[in-house]
Amino acid sequence: MWRGVIALLGDRFRAVTTSLLGYGDTEERRTPDDVLIEREIDVIEAVIQRTNSTVHLVGHSYGGTVCLATALRDRTKIASMTLIEATPFNLLRHSGDLGLYQQVRSMSDAYVRSYHSGKQLAARSIIDFYGGDGSFDTFSARIRDYIVATTPTNILDWSSEECFDLRLAAYAGITAPSLLVRGQHSPPPIQRVAEVLSGAIPGSSLVTVPGASHFMVETHPADVARLIREHVATVETLR
Repeated sequence: MWRGVIALLGDRFRAVTTSLLGYGDTEERRTPDDVLIEREIDVIEAVIQRTNSTVHLVGHSYGGTVCLATALRDRTKIASMTLIEATPFNLLRHSGDLGLYQQVRSMSDAYVRSYHSGKQLAARSIIDFYGGDGSFDTFSARIRDYIVATTPTNILDWSSEECFDLRLAAYAGITAPSLLVRGQHSPPPIQRVAEVLSGAIPGSSLVTVPGASHFMVETHPADVARLIREHVATVETLR
């Protein structure tokens, strides 16, 4: 997913990537009875420590939520964060956006029930929620097959996200300069989360990508790469 963005970043950056738990070559360490996001943080911290340097952390969707959790645990050197459509949906409850919060929880609960009832394409509802009706069908057969195969992992992701529940005041402890990125056509809960985060993280900024939705890393790689470059350059100038 990140290849296009990384290629557009050019040789100026050393890009270090990792898959989250249960994806790629990263072994799943969670179980339905142990979905704490700390299991994800352990992986990110290990990767950061192996770089032996301060890093500019970039994450998309649930990956952005893991970045937030990593910054809040505050055991590694993070120079900045670029959070693209991060999904700490519990913030909507704490910000008083109860209608949007319930919309997300009703959708995710229905998704989990659908999967456990044996519906192979249960993840279609999640993809269409993020990208708009019909989004799942626009993906190639290879990507659709991958989504279906990793549905059990994605359900664990939703459980981990739901267990990540901090009050707004906690985000004031994030000191890394943070850029919040959202798509113009992203669903209202995602857009509102970005707004809430931009108000909760000191000194953060919020950018809306015109014409983009949740999957902008794939559909708008040039915009995403430019935003990362500009944010990192600004931070490096101030260091």
